[in-house]
Amino acid sequence: MRAAAALALRRLIHQQRGSCVRSQLQNRPRYYFNPHLDFSNHLARARALLNSSPSPWRPRGSSPPSAATLLFSSLSGTGEESEAEEAVVLDMEAGTVRCAANYAPLSPISFIERAAAVYGARAAVVYGERQHTWAEARDRCARVAAALATRFGVARGDVVAVLSPNVPAMFELHFAVPMAGAVLCTFNTRHDAAMVSALLKHSGAKVFLVESHLLDVGRAALKRLADSSAAALPVLLTISDDAESDDYEDLVRNAPARFDIRWPADELDPISLNYTSGTTSRPKGVVYNHRGAYLNTIATVLAYDITAMPTYLWTVPMFHCNGWNLPWGVAMQGGTNICLRHFTAKVIFDSIARHGVTHMGGAPTVLNMIANAPPADRKPLPGPVRVMTGGAPPPPRVLLAVEELGFVVYQIYGLTETYGPATVCTWMPEWDALPAEERARVKARQGFHHIAVHGVDVKNPDTMESVPYDGQTVGEVMFRGNTVMSGYYKDLNATTESMAGGWLHTGDLAVRHPDGYIQLKDRAKDIIISGGENISSIEVESVIFSHPAVLEAAVVARPDDHWGETPCAFVKLKDGAGATEAEIISFCRERLPHYMAPKTVVFEDLPKTSTGKTQKFVLREKARAMGSLTKTANSKL
Repeated sequence: MRAAAALALRRLIHQQRGSCVRSQLQNRPRYYFNPHLDFSNHLARARALLNSSPSPWRPRGSSPPSAATLLFSSLSGTGEESEAEEAVVLDMEAGTVRCAANYAPLSPISFIERAAAVYGARAAVVYGERQHTWAEARDRCARVAAALATRFGVARGDVVAVLSPNVPAMFELHFAVPMAGAVLCTFNTRHDAAMVSALLKHSGAKVFLVESHLLDVGRAALKRLADSSAAALPVLLTISDDAESDDYEDLVRNAPARFDIRWPADELDPISLNYTSGTTSRPKGVVYNHRGAYLNTIATVLAYDITAMPTYLWTVPMFHCNGWNLPWGVAMQGGTNICLRHFTAKVIFDSIARHGVTHMGGAPTVLNMIANAPPADRKPLPGPVRVMTGGAPPPPRVLLAVEELGFVVYQIYGLTETYGPATVCTWMPEWDALPAEERARVKARQGFHHIAVHGVDVKNPDTMESVPYDGQTVGEVMFRGNTVMSGYYKDLNATTESMAGGWLHTGDLAVRHPDGYIQLKDRAKDIIISGGENISSIEVESVIFSHPAVLEAAVVARPDDHWGETPCAFVKLKDGAGATEAEIISFCRERLPHYMAPKTVVFEDLPKTSTGKTQKFVLREKARAMGSLTKTANSKL
């Protein structure tokens, strides 16, 4: 009787579910069919293309996995019973199995699927006067995926490259490309044609989408690629605000009538390829997988206190570590993306006031822009605006200034190799009672690893022993866990070297304070060694930043015949402010050991990357070109 009752109950649930799904299908366009439209099941039933074409991401000579090894079958998704699904017995005695009911590959694709179901009528993307709901955004992403797969032959593991600022298409491609089973590769918008050409060649991109304002760079890169006798050139598609000349919108309008979203067959399948530091002769492509992207998105959302239905202002480039995971994170929470092609302090304040922005992000240069905005460009904040900052340690003075305006700053730290954010300076309530300047210094620390990182440590790279928690002993920051990259694309030697000893070696130098919090001291290559003493450029910069006339500062090593190296400061002053080299040096000597004070000060604009980082390699070359300070001059210091 119990068995009969259970069978009857299953049939009733199945009938109701089928009716519900058919009702959903009747009320939405019959385009780009999702076999996982039944949201109670789709997370537990990943699809697999058993006869997929060879992928550069799988070893040569390997055959497609069998149905038994993949465990998952294709589902009709229309309410009929699915085919029998294979189960793997994990422990016969314990009676445990792994099957489609209790396991599915993790993927950020699931975030937009849920957002379309839960927040379907709410605004997903706002760009000027344009606006799309979550239901529309999900449909557009699936249409683009369908067009890429059917019109351009994009298969699993193929690379789709994008050169674009933060426009809606850039956001949608973070879902559309993985929906096609492909790998998203976003390029820095400040790259020149030579670098873009080198990255296109290295990545082997099959399709290349370029925003119209960057079309000259994109075309020049393709010409260089053609002149290099490349085996194949990617298809060039444009992204434009002009609908009549927009290839991207043509993909949306004219996509085929039916397409099954290609969920990852394995959660370690690649989802994106992000290029970090490197040269045209040796690019470094960091491979992210679906599992790591999914986990780091959740961790970032929690660390950043992103609650349901936030309004996020896009001041972080989406090409940088996939926008710190937040194209996926905002979808996870059903928020609204406020897209900006470019911005100033005035645009930031206007956007916050107009849209009721709750969250934004940016490098310390963005915070500096906000802190030093002219009064005429500022507007009162409608409420607290949470700002996640990273990319470089923020000067305490800048943190204090933006918080006085009503911003709540979250200090994070990470690398391209850790999917962006990896640590967070978790705030303790007892620190609220500290004096303002001390609070800012505490908040400027990099803190502890977030919940998706298995571990972070500061180690002696030679002995692999942890440094003491004394706030003084310097070691190298190292990570391990599920949110460390899969590797450097096509560079196994660099991958194994970077993960020697079971830890990702970052090249960043730091100390651990008695409470365990990490504080960066410098990049290994940025430490200045003067007379045998190690000088942290970050510490010197922090003091220079506190000078009332200084807007920006960067410190690098200048060669010296006597001391080996001495600190050389490059300084940009605030508009209307004045200071001399002697004044800056004297200001630092009053606050630092004399050997740490800069011996040279150069007043000029600082070269920046598109993510706001100062290009210290440019400044190092300038300091090197100055030559050595004389021994006579050094002996007086």
